[in-house]
Amino acid sequence: MRTIRIEGLEKPVSCLIQGSDYFSMDIYDKVCGVLDAFFKIGGNTIDTAHVYGGGNSERTIGQWMKDRGNRADVILLTKGAHHDSKGPRVTPEAIASDLNESLERLGTDYVDLYALHRDDPSVPVGTIIEALNGHIAAGRIRAIGASNWTVQRLQEANDYAAAHGLTGFAFSSPNLSLAKAKEPFWAGCASAYADDCAWHERNRFPLLSWSSQARGFFTGRYTPEVTDNADLVRVFYSDDNWERLRRAETLGKQKGASPIQIALAYVLNQPFPACALIGAQTPEELESCRQGADIRLTREELNWLEHGEGGI
Repeated sequence: MRTIRIEGLEKPVSCLIQGSDYFSMDIYDKVCGVLDAFFKIGGNTIDTAHVYGGGNSERTIGQWMKDRGNRADVILLTKGAHHDSKGPRVTPEAIASDLNESLERLGTDYVDLYALHRDDPSVPVGTIIEALNGHIAAGRIRAIGASNWTVQRLQEANDYAAAHGLTGFAFSSPNLSLAKAKEPFWAGCASAYADDCAWHERNRFPLLSWSSQARGFFTGRYTPEVTDNADLVRVFYSDDNWERLRRAETLGKQKGASPIQIALAYVLNQPFPACALIGAQTPEELESCRQGADIRLTREELNWLEHGEGGI
């Protein structure tokens, strides 16, 4: 499996990152099957978060690592400082509280990749960067990143880090998919569009995409007439996205691939380091992702898929 490098880590990160928002001890055997199979095909990175399942996701991953005795082989990405019912909580205190609880649940004394789950633009970037650097210095975090931050805030944070001799953000995790979101899927979420991708390319800045396959938009289950998934309709149903689906079908026929595999390849073949968070729950879904990750697309094919310009 292809990999990318993220500053701060010795090991490369697999281009497919297994998502775990559905993990719980109630389905522990299923989780073990998914993770064992994911690592067998060359994956090495698991995505989780302090808020997933009220902590059940992290606890289940921790139990799996304990049973397998493989912590050294796993790259853990977890996230913290998500808002709560009272509002934003991107503060040094919330970061410390969430991180320490995540470490306890995971049964480890460090995480490889730590991302802030949301942003609060009212908090100065210096306050955030200095707090995160304290955890890096203590050995609790190897590399820091941000999920759902704008590239402008990422740049501001990294400029602050550079000016003060601190470690800046090493990766970003917004939504990036062939189907372009019309509005945020959840409040406070960010998607990467043309200007954002141009920033990532200029800076060779790694992007770890959530909802990389547009939450099933390319599976063939959806048409303009199928409107039973209100969130998918709200976020991804548009004339432009139906055209992108048709182009994915066309290119897929040429390459012997399904539209959803082409959509995955679109993310992984960006002109900057990119990974895709996947939600595989069955061997068939995992194999589809493995095959999609092997597809190579040219810049011309990427442009045609997204804009319909040029030819293939």
